[in-house]
Amino acid sequence: MCDRLLAEGHDVVGVDNFLTGSEKNVAHLAGHPQFQLIRHDITAPLAVEGALDGVLNMASPASPKDYLVHSIATLDVGSAGTRNMLELARAKGARFLLTSTSECYGDPLEHPQSETYWGHVNPVGPRSCYDESKRFAEALTMAYHRTHGLRTNIARIFNTYGPRMKLDDGRVVPSFMGQALRGEAITIFGDGSQTRSFCYVSDLVDGLYRLMQSDERYPVNLGNPNEMTICEFAGQICRIAGSRPPVVNRPLPEDDPKQRRPDISKARRLLGWEPRVPLEEGLRITLDSFRPSF
Repeated sequence: MCDRLLAEGHDVVGVDNFLTGSEKNVAHLAGHPQFQLIRHDITAPLAVEGALDGVLNMASPASPKDYLVHSIATLDVGSAGTRNMLELARAKGARFLLTSTSECYGDPLEHPQSETYWGHVNPVGPRSCYDESKRFAEALTMAYHRTHGLRTNIARIFNTYGPRMKLDDGRVVPSFMGQALRGEAITIFGDGSQTRSFCYVSDLVDGLYRLMQSDERYPVNLGNPNEMTICEFAGQICRIAGSRPPVVNRPLPEDDPKQRRPDISKARRLLGWEPRVPLEEGLRITLDSFRPSF
C-alpha cells in the first residue's frame, strides 16, 4: 500500500509497532523523500505533524497463528487502536479507511458472502478475538461517520497473498509454499474440502485505493471470487514448485470456516474493480520471492 501511494505522488507516514510484521518489508523505502516511518502502537494516541488527507487503519494481527497468541492485543488494536485512528482523522479533517475482514462472516450460512449478510460468528470461540475486534471496528467507524460526519470507508478483505508474507505466519499460502520448497509433507487441516479464494496483493491494494476515493460508507468486499478447495490449492502450489510431497491431514481448527468466497458485485458496480492477476501468475511471483530463503 505504501508503494502504491508513493507511486501516485502522495507523501506517506507509515506507522507500525512490528508486533507481527517486519521492517524489512519497507526497507526499500528508507531514504525516500516522501516516506516517513514511525514505530508506534496505535492503541496509544498518535500525534502527526502537519496536514493529513487520509488515515488508513490496516493495523491488526491477521493470521490465526498470530492472533491466537496475541488475542488481547488483537482486541485492543481493533477497539482502542481504531478509535485513536478515527480521532486522528477527525482532528485532521481527513478521510478514514478501515481494513476489515471476511472473518466478519464467520463460518457462513450464505454462499457466496455478500455485504448484506450479517454473519455466523461464535462470539466466545478462540477466533473471536479477531472476528469481534473487526466487527466492533466496523461499528465504531460507522458511529464516527454518523455522529461526526467523518468520511469513512470499510473494506472487507478476503484471503490475500503475495511477496513479503512471513513463511511461518501460519496461513495457507506461505505454509504450503514453505513445505513444498523444503520437500516436506503438505499439512492439510480437515479433509481439504473446505474452500477459499485467493487475491493477489496488487489487486487488493488497487481495490483499497479505489475504495478510499469513493463515497461508499458501508462495507465493500474485496477479494477473488474464484473458489477452490484446499486440496486443489495444495496441488497447484506443488505443481508450480515442482515437487510431489505427501499429504498429512490434521484436525480442523475450531470454528474454521467451511466456505469462503466473496460476492464482489458491489465492488464491480461502485469501483469498477475486480482482480486481474491470474492465480498461477501470482503464485509463481510469490514462490520466487520465497526461494532465496532456501
